Amino acid sequence: MNSISFKIAQILSNKISSLKSVRNCSFKNIYSQENLYPNSKSQLFTPTFVPDKDTKFSGFIPMEKLTITYSRSSGPGGQHVNKTNTKADIRFNVKEASWLSEEIKEKLLIQEKNRINKDGFLVVKSEVTRYQTLNVADALEKLRAMIRRTITPEKVEDPESEELMRKRKIKAARERIYEKRMRSQIKQDRNITLD
Repeated sequence: MNSISFKIAQILSNKISSLKSVRNCSFKNIYSQENLYPNSKSQLFTPTFVPDKDTKFSGFIPMEKLTITYSRSSGPGGQHVNKTNTKADIRFNVKEASWLSEEIKEKLLIQEKNRINKDGFLVVKSEVTRYQTLNVADALEKLRAMIRRTITPEKVEDPESEELMRKRKIKAARERIYEKRMRSQIKQDRNITLD
């Protein structure tokens, strides 16, 4: 009896394992990872940064060169806003920033003079969301936009487009004044007193 039960258990285990292997091999969902991305590897990695010599600014900002502080955010938010430090404050000394070229530093000092304190630190703040990480990302994106603004050359308008813009402004002002007069006339017509 003991050997018979052992044989039955062995046959059942073989059938179960063969059923599992058949099931794994026989059906694949059309949305499985192997079908959607047949040549992909599921290993995640972070690429190393290699600076390009041709570009003035690649968008890379070294986090170790920045000073990031968090404080309480203003505005509505109930109890959450009074308990957590979600406002992100990013600072760095513009003159000592080795990751920026001298040309970018000079233009940044001129263009963002209102954001630079007397110690020479550029201050970028963000309190858009209730999450620290998203506020840091937003502040970094603001900083990238500032740096990219220094790189882009200023647009030089040709005289034809300047004349066209001047005419459009005059026309818009006339239309606005006409609308104001019409509105004023409507209000005056309402106040007619009968004797």
